[in-house]
Amino acid sequence: MKILDTASDRQQFDSLLPAARVDRRGFVTTLTAAGFALAVQPVQASTAISTDARGLSVGEASVAVEGGALPVYFARPAGGSRLPVVLVVQEIFGVHEHIRDVCRRLAHQGYLAVAPELFFRQGDPRTIENVAEILQGIVSKVPDAQVMADLDACAAWAANHGGAPDWLAVTGFCWGGRITWLYAAHNPGVRCGVAWYGRLDGAPSELTPKHPLDVADALHAPVLGLYGGQDQGIPLSDVESMREALTKAGGRSMIHVYPDAPHAFHADYRPSYRKAEAEDGWKRALAWFAAHRA
Repeated sequence: MKILDTASDRQQFDSLLPAARVDRRGFVTTLTAAGFALAVQPVQASTAISTDARGLSVGEASVAVEGGALPVYFARPAGGSRLPVVLVVQEIFGVHEHIRDVCRRLAHQGYLAVAPELFFRQGDPRTIENVAEILQGIVSKVPDAQVMADLDACAAWAANHGGAPDWLAVTGFCWGGRITWLYAAHNPGVRCGVAWYGRLDGAPSELTPKHPLDVADALHAPVLGLYGGQDQGIPLSDVESMREALTKAGGRSMIHVYPDAPHAFHADYRPSYRKAEAEDGWKRALAWFAAHRA
């Protein structure tokens, strides 16, 4: 499997880019772009990979936040204390079984994983089958500032429920991948992050004033970005621009591109799933977390 992370790789990567480049903010101005909608279309509620809870403490809880009680799913080693904490940020489809399974996978690796229902004020995407309706009726109404505050509240909750107060990481998928970059720039207590195919750029708005490309030089912690070369919603030009911005910022963060992978290649409940790339990305994510635990 070829990963684009050397100078020669970047030259090869450039050859994959469209001959006629367009303005990066003009390429994808809303999440309702046809390619993106097709890429994120869910096909089933269950997940192909099922991680059991043996040896774990798993469940649901609520965290007090502005506007109500934020529901969260958590998983941690049974009896563990002062565990490293990983905030798991959902896709646009909410905290469904795949996201919960990711939490259990992390718990088996020794982490307290917490996945908050970040759309709870706007609605439950699991009750809506139409992607455009989810995007327009729920996702477009969620302010970034609200998400940052909710994640802060989850980090504080975790520190009081078996988590270490001095080790916090964040990972997210699709919508959550974008949030991962933003949260690493928001919270100085974050040790590291892993962003799975999160959007990198777009038109600013009142609710989403900045995108990852805007905060590449303001990250408090190194982020590993995992992207697909065949992603219909995230142009490779954006990925390369982000790579360049991170290099200028000091090079602590990294991006890996899987040339043949589509968007959502880790989502094992959708046809976009690519086993080899998903497994490799997971190994890289775990290694990234481990490297920043010292």
